[in-house]
Amino acid sequence: MGFEMKDLGKTKFCLGQQIEHLKDGILVHQETYIEKVLKRFYMDKSHPLSTPMVVRSLDVEKDHFRPPTKDEDILGPEVPYMSAIGALMFLAGHTRPDISFSLNLLARYSSCPTKRHWNGVKQILRYLQGTKDLGLYFANPSKGSLYGFADAGYLSDPHTGRSQTGYVFTMGGTAISWCSTKQTMTATSSNHAEILAIHEASRECVWLRNVIQHIRGSCGIISDKEPPIVLYEDNAACIAQLMEGYIKGDKTKHILPKFFFTHDFQKSGDVSIQQVRSCENLADLFTKSLPNSTFQRLVHGIGMRRLHELK
Repeated sequence: MGFEMKDLGKTKFCLGQQIEHLKDGILVHQETYIEKVLKRFYMDKSHPLSTPMVVRSLDVEKDHFRPPTKDEDILGPEVPYMSAIGALMFLAGHTRPDISFSLNLLARYSSCPTKRHWNGVKQILRYLQGTKDLGLYFANPSKGSLYGFADAGYLSDPHTGRSQTGYVFTMGGTAISWCSTKQTMTATSSNHAEILAIHEASRECVWLRNVIQHIRGSCGIISDKEPPIVLYEDNAACIAQLMEGYIKGDKTKHILPKFFFTHDFQKSGDVSIQQVRSCENLADLFTKSLPNSTFQRLVHGIGMRRLHELK
């Protein structure tokens, strides 16, 4: 039995993603999708910006991303706030990890947005206006192994006392998995927040390790015992506590023992927690608003490139 087939050449579009085959690798971006989103929300003529959000004020009362106050008007259905958030979530989950934190922050107010929050959404759209061809660049041949970076933004949401978990995993220097989310419990210290962030990152780390082993096994690639995946963290006290495991003490007795299970992963050789300087922690991009220079450096660090720069 035979089937007729056509050779359409190399894949250029796949589920809204554009694939550019370059001399030294491929770039996955969503320029066409971004153009459609900008036109849909009448932002295609807007002036581009260099970052997706303004640096937040330390003064809670001056924070542009604070919850609505009693004297503020809630936007009605004539403002497509939820539609814009949904359109941007598709981008953030596929090729634009650089907008993950700002989008996560604004998505919290989908049911009660104000003009301030809508201006925040438009800031992201204006940032996309100037970076339509920015995407994830996978070099060929790929250099480097799988590495992870975890971080926490302590009291990232001072209005509820919650912190932010952020992590990113890179393969060959390019992000393949990332997360920016508000923690579900109140951390009592920056150390506590970091332990919660590593807890989530180590779960993702082990899952990625199993996926890689499954792919290699399916392809008939037999290798020796895999070395542990390095997970970088910038909090020295947190690393020391996870190396020792759960020990009841005045500083840790309120933290549930299950959040120390990363210690078991280290003993089994699945994960290796290592310290990195805060300025070199790529997960910083997913936990807080950053000044332009720092933001651009971290975006480059997770393997994001502009198409016009690679051609």
